[in-house]
Amino acid sequence: MIPTSHPPKDEIARLSARMLLEVGAVHFNAAEPYTYASGLKGPTYVDCRRLISFPRVRATLMDFLACTVLREAGFEAFDNVAGGETAGIPFAALIAERLGLPMTYVRKKPKGYGRNARIEGVMGEGQRVLLVEDLTTDGGSKLSFVEAIRATGATCGHTAVIFFYDIFPGAREGLAAQGIALHHLCTWWDVLAEAKAQGAFDAGTLAEVEAFLTDPDAWRAHLG
Repeated sequence: MIPTSHPPKDEIARLSARMLLEVGAVHFNAAEPYTYASGLKGPTYVDCRRLISFPRVRATLMDFLACTVLREAGFEAFDNVAGGETAGIPFAALIAERLGLPMTYVRKKPKGYGRNARIEGVMGEGQRVLLVEDLTTDGGSKLSFVEAIRATGATCGHTAVIFFYDIFPGAREGLAAQGIALHHLCTWWDVLAEAKAQGAFDAGTLAEVEAFLTDPDAWRAHLG
């Protein structure tokens, strides 16, 4: 069902952050930093894959994401919803259902046999495609998925995610330079604010996380 209630963006951000904390998707650990896919380290980690196991949270977040896309991109802006392998696939299916659109998914690389396809499902030339993923850090992985979508003759000018790190300079600008608008529900800053409000972590941990979010490079330099 297409959501017809559109809460204010700041309320969506606060509630989304609250739900991520509530289901244990947020991890802060300054003593033993996490290693990201880029190889860099940091005291924060978010596991959006957990959300598929919590029906009420999952449904609410997907309603939020659908209404965010409708409000920011338009009510008749898309013909197809594509999920990025693998974390984006369940969320793309849920968003496609809400928007009443076909769903496809994009492989990270050709599967190596058969049709050697990167696009699974039916995606037609000229279709306007919304790329859905769980999160984005610096936006790099989105560019590969969008390239595969555009190679079919379809267009892709929008990507929607539950979580945006919003700490790496140039992330939005890099996507925008490739003609891609980013839509998201919440960021690390929203999660930090809600974690403080809830007292979800001790003061020392929250201070370390804030220092990292403010200047990741300086925090890593101090870490050594």
